[in-house]
Amino acid sequence: MPDTDLPTLVRDLMTVGVLTCTPQTKLQEIARLLLDQDLDEVIVLEEGKALGVVGQDELVAAFSRNEYKNLTAIDVMREDVPQIPPEIPLTAAAQLMRDQGVRTFFLMHHAAGIEYPAAAISYKHFLRLLVAKNQADLSDLGIRAERIAPLDDFIQRRDKSKKSNITKQSGNNTGEDSSLQ
Repeated sequence: MPDTDLPTLVRDLMTVGVLTCTPQTKLQEIARLLLDQDLDEVIVLEEGKALGVVGQDELVAAFSRNEYKNLTAIDVMREDVPQIPPEIPLTAAAQLMRDQGVRTFFLMHHAAGIEYPAAAISYKHFLRLLVAKNQADLSDLGIRAERIAPLDDFIQRRDKSKKSNITKQSGNNTGEDSSLQ
């Protein structure tokens, strides 16, 4: 791929739209999400506020605790959310990741008094860039990729989560197995 076609800024390589979980999400559910979506980390979100991050490192570390099957996101999360602005060069972002010992940076968006995760860039993004043969290999990444608006995506996921929690709660009240709903 000619150098002129390579993305040069974080905004050109990041994934817009960030998967999240609630503080009460069981570690097994987080592990399944990371595996199914090929992610390194998810943000723990409560009422529109990012509380922290749970990633592969936190999940593996949880095995040292006897009660790991009963743990939730709030029990193991890192309270910092590594953030990066979209306008910095990819070379600087890669060095910052190494310097700070993180594998994923998040871009937090501020709208209507709510701060929510809007995008992410991880080691996997850099690996994809290294092997890309042309710009088409990266067409699903960056601010030009086709997608739903971040705020709309956040609202849809939040509403779906609320409905899921209501269904689970009402199922538990009737004695039904909520995991089947």
